Amino acid sequence: MLFSKIRYVDENFEIRTGSIETDGGRISSLSVCGGENADGLLVLPGFVDIHTHGGDGVDWCDCCESMLQKLSMYYAKRGVTSVCPTTMTLPESELSRIFASIESVKGNECGAYIHGINMEGPYISYEKRGAQNPGYIRPADESEFDRLNAISEIMLVDLAPEMTGALGFAKNVSKKAVCSVAHTNASFEEAIKGFENGFCHATHLFNAMTAFESRSPGVVGAVFSSDSVTAELICDGFHLAPATVKLAFRILGADRAVAISDSLSSAGCTDGEYVLGGQKVIVKNSRAHLENGTIAGSTTNLFEEFKNLLSFGVPFREALASCTINPARVIGKDGVCGSIREGKNADLVFVDEKMTVVHVVIRGKMIF
Repeated sequence: MLFSKIRYVDENFEIRTGSIETDGGRISSLSVCGGENADGLLVLPGFVDIHTHGGDGVDWCDCCESMLQKLSMYYAKRGVTSVCPTTMTLPESELSRIFASIESVKGNECGAYIHGINMEGPYISYEKRGAQNPGYIRPADESEFDRLNAISEIMLVDLAPEMTGALGFAKNVSKKAVCSVAHTNASFEEAIKGFENGFCHATHLFNAMTAFESRSPGVVGAVFSSDSVTAELICDGFHLAPATVKLAFRILGADRAVAISDSLSSAGCTDGEYVLGGQKVIVKNSRAHLENGTIAGSTTNLFEEFKNLLSFGVPFREALASCTINPARVIGKDGVCGSIREGKNADLVFVDEKMTVVHVVIRGKMIF
């Protein structure tokens, strides 16, 4: 497939005019030339959402293949070309069933493809459980992780570093998956200790963790002061104030900020009642809460968050990198996706001047 006389964002996130040729699902060649763009469209790299629970009425914990394929297409139509399905704090028997269901779809997706699972919980803090089910919280268990990882590959495991056994777990498991600080009541010192013992990422920064305060910098302060730690940000304008997002991008820099949707099955749907990890979620005015008022995940998608970032004042290059190459780098997939470069997957998103998705190509196939 040849796309000629187009504007595209190159691997350095500079806008070029030229052509993109694909072959066998990968980008086979790129060229740069003068002249005007033939159709007014701009080609972006496919977006990579490494923390998402669902959308379009479907949760990744639903175990019907047709529903998971529907979810795969939901992402694709919104410019998200690859994902890490994210699970919840549940019993091992339930997680095993969910992992097997996701594995049965992996490699045969009709839209966005699966890199591997983001295992959010169950090794988390009760105090900072957020929308996770407290009945299934338990200590970090490497044997359980290995059993689940054998069913379907885990890309990230999200846990609290202050919990019993968490540091030893991270030391070993960090060789197999990204260990992310999450749903944690850790102090600044405990978080730093985690980063010294296998943790290298932070799940939805600011949310469900100790805050940055004048005499107690908490997990947020530990992330900001650790140059090698990457951090997720929910950029829906609700979980974090726009000014907070913009400041976080300024502190984290161009390479450490990772936009995520943390989307629920209610994303793309109307207000109403939904289920997350076995708990009722009430969506009102597009904002999701548990019955007790606890904020749940988001009802948006990664591409809408990209547009939010631009409206918040985050520069184009940084906003785009946070949705593409940065998440790909976190999970070690930056060699196959996340930017437009020869040899990488042909994951391309064509947008118009209003940043509306017009066409989506995933691994060389026109999907939308």
